[in-house]
Amino acid sequence: MSSATAEAFPEPVRTDGKFRAWRRTRPFWGGLLAMIAGVPILYLPYAHLSLNGMSIAMSTTAGAGSLIIGILIIALGLTVWFQPLVRIFCGVATSVLALVSIPVSNLGGFGLGLIPGLIAGGLMVAWAPLPVVEAVPADGTAETTATAEMAAEQPAEQTVPLPTQSTTAPLATEPGEQK
Repeated sequence: MSSATAEAFPEPVRTDGKFRAWRRTRPFWGGLLAMIAGVPILYLPYAHLSLNGMSIAMSTTAGAGSLIIGILIIALGLTVWFQPLVRIFCGVATSVLALVSIPVSNLGGFGLGLIPGLIAGGLMVAWAPLPVVEAVPADGTAETTATAEMAAEQPAEQTVPLPTQSTTAPLATEPGEQK
């Protein structure tokens, strides 16, 4: 294929925004960052790195703990994608597990898992679903219904008469009390 036979501007693939709509209804970036944070926490304690022929083994007795923490952080990232209602729990648990990975998993995967894990936990906790916007009718009755709804939501004002400041008014007494 040469440049003479190639199309100048190929037709883009249309997805009709289905992924975008799905992504906006859940804490997508917090979940993605949590899954990314779980990988170095999971991998680095088992890795055998080589620098100029010198082997660096990070294997410690905390390898099983790192494995559990990494898998849990990845699972929390997936959970918050598919069950957005548990975002607070997942965010707090991700932050706590990222902090626990400091002593357990070689300083949290040398910070490569710790920092994204803490940011992901904050993103999950801070995310809130957008309020549902109702469609406006075309006949113009939206103003009257909106006013009626606002009046229904407003608490009714209660008027309480102010006490009189007259000194000649008799004092109220409780039953059984003498003057």
